[in-house]
Amino acid sequence: MSVEVDLLLQEAKESIEAAQNYRSELQQRLHGLNQARKQVRGSSGQAREVLRRHFTELQAAATRLLTERLGALLAEVDTIEADSVKPLDDCQSLIEHGVGQADELLREGEAALRCGLGEKEDKLGSFTKKAMHIQLDSLPEVPALVDVPSVSAQLDDSLLGLLRDRVSRHGSVSSHPPVQIEELQERPGSILVRWCKVDEDFAAADYRLQYRRSGSGGSQYEDAYIGRDSEFLVLHLDPHTDYLFRVCARGEGRTEWSPWSIPQTGYTTLAPHEWCPGTEGYILSSRRNIAMRNDSSQSRCPVLYSKAPTYFCGQTLTFKISAAGQMDRRDSLGVCVDSQKGAESLQRDQAVCISTNGAVFVNGKEMTNQLPAITVGSAVTFDMEVVNLFPISNNNLSEGGNFKLRVTIGSGNREVVFDWLVDQAVDCLYFGCSFVHSGWKVLVF
Repeated sequence: MSVEVDLLLQEAKESIEAAQNYRSELQQRLHGLNQARKQVRGSSGQAREVLRRHFTELQAAATRLLTERLGALLAEVDTIEADSVKPLDDCQSLIEHGVGQADELLREGEAALRCGLGEKEDKLGSFTKKAMHIQLDSLPEVPALVDVPSVSAQLDDSLLGLLRDRVSRHGSVSSHPPVQIEELQERPGSILVRWCKVDEDFAAADYRLQYRRSGSGGSQYEDAYIGRDSEFLVLHLDPHTDYLFRVCARGEGRTEWSPWSIPQTGYTTLAPHEWCPGTEGYILSSRRNIAMRNDSSQSRCPVLYSKAPTYFCGQTLTFKISAAGQMDRRDSLGVCVDSQKGAESLQRDQAVCISTNGAVFVNGKEMTNQLPAITVGSAVTFDMEVVNLFPISNNNLSEGGNFKLRVTIGSGNREVVFDWLVDQAVDCLYFGCSFVHSGWKVLVF
């Protein structure tokens, strides 16, 4: 009986646990539904506000433009009227003056005819002289109607049709942006952002990536990348800090950008790569991720190592050359097990590197395969993965080669792949560089 009770109790406990898990899963789904509903309603409200504000501004701008155009056309009418009426007014004044003179002459002539015989001769003589002076046969010229402006307005009725057509196609509403962020990968002091098209009918000419700190009310999105690629490494990020990323696209032949993707939160737990300060012959940037060889003498100059062994297998380490000096086969860019003091090059044991002439060295030995020479703009990448871990013992240590790493070095459009044997198991590595001549400037990330 006790066994049956124990079985029933066990089944009851399992059922209770299953019910609790079921309820928890349902509650999570309810939370997801609430988030989805919040996104739909929130984005719909924002879209309404954007549409109302845009069309209100458009209406105000259109009214202003039409008012300005009407004012300009009315001013043209006023100018033509004023310029045309003035000579007519002058001609009218001249004619009215002539009518006045004729009226006065008529009155004098009639008075001369009515006067007595004694005054008639004098009056008629005076009247005749005055008539001759007025030149009664000289009349001012009045312009014909065909020579006088007839002001009219010409209005293109097609404007309303064109406006109606453009307005009917102006703006659009979409339920999903054409691109979305696909992946966020943490890198040392940076995050690799990848995105993809979700609307296959959308022909993208350019993409635009923005980011900002999460939770900062006053923080504004800033551009990180604009171009045709569908991934970008955002540098100079603080570890253990949330950042928001969003992306949009611009269609072929269009000037406006598409709606933004749903913001995604990403962060990196990896400290940024830094060069070690205080190394003779090198100047570092404020973030210590850029080093410049500034000693032009041919005297020995030590290897500049990383501040700490911050490169881990499985990551991609990149050296970006922003300035170049004179090449020397002793130059080196690479990765090493330890920061050996006094070394002048990474062309030594327990290190792999590439020289500025493209030669590749593994534990101090030059490989047959060679990469393109390093110049301004070159990006040299190192990728490593653990291939095999041999049993470590005193005998094996004396023989060496207990830890095998598969190394891929890329430069330009070429790469070399080889296995690197090191004397000890390592989970993190130093990186370094050395240049015989000054002028070299390298960014590490």
